[in-house]
Amino acid sequence: MTAAETPHPRVAEVEQLLRASGVAGEVRVLPDSARTAAAAAAQLGVGVGAIANSLVFDAGGVPLLVLTSGAHRVDEALVADLLGVLRITRATPEFVRRHTGQAIGGVAPVGHPEPIGTLVDVELARHPRVWAAAGHPHTVFPTSYDELLRLTGGTPAEVGPGPSPAAADEETDR
Repeated sequence: MTAAETPHPRVAEVEQLLRASGVAGEVRVLPDSARTAAAAAAQLGVGVGAIANSLVFDAGGVPLLVLTSGAHRVDEALVADLLGVLRITRATPEFVRRHTGQAIGGVAPVGHPEPIGTLVDVELARHPRVWAAAGHPHTVFPTSYDELLRLTGGTPAEVGPGPSPAAADEETDR
């Protein structure tokens, strides 16, 4: 997808939701796919910690969206304990698409068929501007930690043990 092409239907929907929510940042089309935080950061020229990974988990059949810093790895046991559930597991691509309407690698924090419980990594608050996927692996939009909380109705949370430079390369969703 290039900037000259008509936006993907999911991207158009996300753009519309962002405008309706008063988000000033514009959706940016990246030249290459950015399915990982490291790939998105490289294309944007920002630190990997400023990328909001959209990671979908399966909590006993219920979707959970964790927006985590690209420099932060999600500790599944910690998050399960925080939620008071036995365990959470990384969702399959089919589960992600069914509950978000979007493909892994481009899951936006908004625009899902039904509301999804969301945790927002407190590590993202360190960055005045963060970048989140906009419904397609080639698109992102700038936002802030507070705006992510407002947009998603999410809960601030410590979702991992701390920043890990290697974590960004290991994550496959964004």
